[in-house]
Amino acid sequence: MTRFNMSPVALAAAAGLAVAALAGGVLIGRATAPADAPAPAAAGREVLYWYDPMNPGQRFARPGKSPFMDMPLQPKYADDAASDPGVAIDPAQTQSLGLRLARAQRGALPGGLSATGVIDFNERDVAVVQSRASGFVQRVYGRAPGDVVGAGAPLADILVPDWAGAQAEFLAVRRSGDAALIRASRQRLQLLGMPPGLIAAVERGGRVRDVTTVVMPSGGVIRTLSVRDGMTVTAGQTLAEINGLGRVWLNAAAPEAMAGQIRVGEAASATLAAYPGEAFGGRVTAILPQVQPDSRTLTVRIELPNAGGRLRPGMFATVRFGGVGQSALLVPTEAVIRTGRRTLVMLAGPRGTYQPAEIRTGREAGGQTEVLAGLREGEQVVASGQFLIDSEASLSGVAARPIGDAPPARAAASLIEGVGRVEQITASQVTLSHNAIPAVQWPAMTMSFRLGDPHLAHAVKPGEQVTFAFEQTASGPIVRRLERRPAR
Repeated sequence: MTRFNMSPVALAAAAGLAVAALAGGVLIGRATAPADAPAPAAAGREVLYWYDPMNPGQRFARPGKSPFMDMPLQPKYADDAASDPGVAIDPAQTQSLGLRLARAQRGALPGGLSATGVIDFNERDVAVVQSRASGFVQRVYGRAPGDVVGAGAPLADILVPDWAGAQAEFLAVRRSGDAALIRASRQRLQLLGMPPGLIAAVERGGRVRDVTTVVMPSGGVIRTLSVRDGMTVTAGQTLAEINGLGRVWLNAAAPEAMAGQIRVGEAASATLAAYPGEAFGGRVTAILPQVQPDSRTLTVRIELPNAGGRLRPGMFATVRFGGVGQSALLVPTEAVIRTGRRTLVMLAGPRGTYQPAEIRTGREAGGQTEVLAGLREGEQVVASGQFLIDSEASLSGVAARPIGDAPPARAAASLIEGVGRVEQITASQVTLSHNAIPAVQWPAMTMSFRLGDPHLAHAVKPGEQVTFAFEQTASGPIVRRLERRPAR
C-alpha cells in the first residue's frame, strides 16, 4: 500500500474545496426550487387579497409571483384588517421615535399674503380748472406743475370783455326795481359763466367787474398747468389739473397664484422704507382685471389715508393682506404629507394605533394649514415623526381613510339654546343679558361668552334681542350660533 504524505498547505486546500463543494450543493439546491411558488395561506383564515410587500398599494385577487419583484405574493387576512386597522406602536417607544401629536381645532388663520407696490395718485380725486368765458390773461400767480396748493388758492386773473356789457345791463335793471326783470337779468349773468361770488360782488359794489380771478376748486398738487401771462383763453379751455393728496393709491403687484385669496374690501397694511417701524392701514378697493404677461402678476389697488401728505407718489412699499384672521379648521403644516397625488395626515387612534387619512387642504399661513375636508375638529394627528409611520403603513399595506369616511361633525343637538340681549360684542366674545336656561340650571344673568366664529360678530349689534346656542367646553361656554330675534 502506498501511503501519501500531504503537507499542511495541501490539507488546507483540500478542506477549502470540500467547503466550496458543499456550498455549491446548497446553492444549486436553492436555485432548483421554483421561484414563483406562492406563499401558503393559513388554513381556516379568510384572505382579503394578495400583495407584494415591496409595493403594498397594488392588490391581487389570486396568489402567484409578484410582477414587480422576484418573490411570491403575501396574503392579507380579514381578521388582520379588522383587528389592526393601522400601524401599532408601543407607547413606550413613542418618545424615542420623537412622535408629537397635535389636535385639529378651529382658529383664526392669519393673513400671510404679502406683495410689493408703489404709491400713486388717487385718480378719483382729480379737479380740472377751465375758463368760463373767452378772455385775456392779465396776471398769473407764479404757479408751476408739482406745486402743492390749498383750496381757493388764486391761479390767474382773466379779463372777460363780454361780461362788462352784461353786468352794466344788470345794474341798470336793478335800479328799475322790477323784481322779475332783476331775476331774469341775474340768471343771464349765470348763463354767461359768471361765478356766484362775482355776481354778488357786482350787486354789493354797484359797479362793473370784468376781471375775474380763477381759483383752485380743491387742494392738492398741480399735475398740469396751461395758463401763462398775456395769453388768450377760450370758453372751456383747460387751465390746470389738480390731484388731491388726502388719500393715495398703493398699486401692489400680487402674484397670479394669489388672485383667489384677495378680496375687495379686505384690510391691508403697508410699510415703507421712508418710515421704518410704522404701518399704514388701508383697504383693497379694486383688483384690476388684466394680468401682466411678463411678470404674471395682477395689480391690487389699496387706498390709504395720507394725513399730512407723508405718502408721496412713487414711494416703494411692502403690503400685507388680510389683517383680520378668518375662522378655519387648522392643523400644523408640518403634519401634512403631500405625495403628489393626494394629501395625507397620520391619525392617532386608541391604544397606540395610527392610520393615514386623506384630506383636502386650503390656505396656509403662520405654520397652520386649513383643512377643508377629511378631518373632524378634535381628532389628533401626528405632527412630528409622521413620515416613519407613513412608510411603515405603506409597507404593511394599510389603506388610508378616504375623505368621505371622515366622522360626521358634532351634532347640533349637543348645543344649549338661550334667549337674551346683546350688551357688548367683539370679534372674539359677546356679553349677553340672558333669560334663565333650565338645561344647565342657570338663572337670568349677564355674562360673557367666547365666539366660536368671528363672523358671528357681524350678525347682531349691541341692544338687539337675540337667540343663541352654545356648547360647554373645558375652557368655558362657546357660542356656536347667534341670530337676531325677530320682532313680535
